[in-house]
Amino acid sequence: MTRTVVESKTKTAIIGFDQPFCVIGERINPTGRKKLAAELEAGDFSTVEKDALAQVAAGASILDINAGVVYNSNPNPNETEPPLMQKIIKMVQGLVDVPLCIDSSVPSALEAGLEVCEGRPLLNSVTGEEDRLELILPLVKKYNVPVVAISNDDTGISEDPDVRFAVAKRIVERAADFGIPAHDIVVDPLVMPIGAMGTAGLQVFALVRRLREELGVNTTCGASNISFGLPNRHGINNAFLPMAMGAGMTSAIMNPVTLPVTQKRIAEKKAEIAAAGIVLPEGMDDETFVKLFGMGSMKHLSGKEMEAIRAANFLTNNDPHGGNWIKYNKPPVKAGEEGRGRAGRTGGRRRRG
Repeated sequence: MTRTVVESKTKTAIIGFDQPFCVIGERINPTGRKKLAAELEAGDFSTVEKDALAQVAAGASILDINAGVVYNSNPNPNETEPPLMQKIIKMVQGLVDVPLCIDSSVPSALEAGLEVCEGRPLLNSVTGEEDRLELILPLVKKYNVPVVAISNDDTGISEDPDVRFAVAKRIVERAADFGIPAHDIVVDPLVMPIGAMGTAGLQVFALVRRLREELGVNTTCGASNISFGLPNRHGINNAFLPMAMGAGMTSAIMNPVTLPVTQKRIAEKKAEIAAAGIVLPEGMDDETFVKLFGMGSMKHLSGKEMEAIRAANFLTNNDPHGGNWIKYNKPPVKAGEEGRGRAGRTGGRRRRG
């Protein structure tokens, strides 16, 4: 069985056909997050700290680290990304013990991350573009790390799945020339938005099967790409992930956390309720309020996609006896009920003397 080993200083994550699906948390990435980008430029890492802890608590096995901030003061990423990447990696691996995935399009930032990252991180990424292969594969060999291989090349991203397979095959073959084994290549076959291409799901399922059966490699994807631009994205993602797992996909780069309900949304909902003439119980706290009205939670909790993944792991016997499913789904023990038996009795069944 193909197994890709990713390690921190103290913990190992294995991506493999016979392993539970590996969730790579994507939140530590300033792309499209203006607030986080501004914080990082100002040297504020508070959101990074929260995101690291929340993703691990939600069940992420690996954390993706991206330092791609476009500084207002210096727009040159070759100068800004490497030191920022090192700062984030040092801070995150001081907070959590899971392995890391070093994510950048800037080769110098990838190497800067490799220099300070403990263990055996996953490198994200290499493509089939010739100059990228020549820059990244020597790094992969030098540091003996696994790498994400994205199925596009100098011609761009093809809508033809046969072309994307051919690109992946070429990357695996070029990696072999550098002495990099196939089990250290995790292929991203590129998930297209289902809203733009009706066959996107069928394409990726077929591609994953071919990658597994013909190349013997593990696979990953940006899971949320499938639902881009559509309503109820969680509903689509929740169906897509178990189906992709059934086709042989072994990991995904995704958000494992349900984001907390904001005070603004709570205020809006309370205004709606008041306008409808509904009177709330006096002293109701906001967490009780959002749960009562099905809004979610004010806390960072494990997302619905994680629920679908855990169920699929159980159903495919990658969660023997359902231990992980039970752990995350059993009702919390209420205060004062620890150690109480059935019908509220303390201790076990009494024996007659």
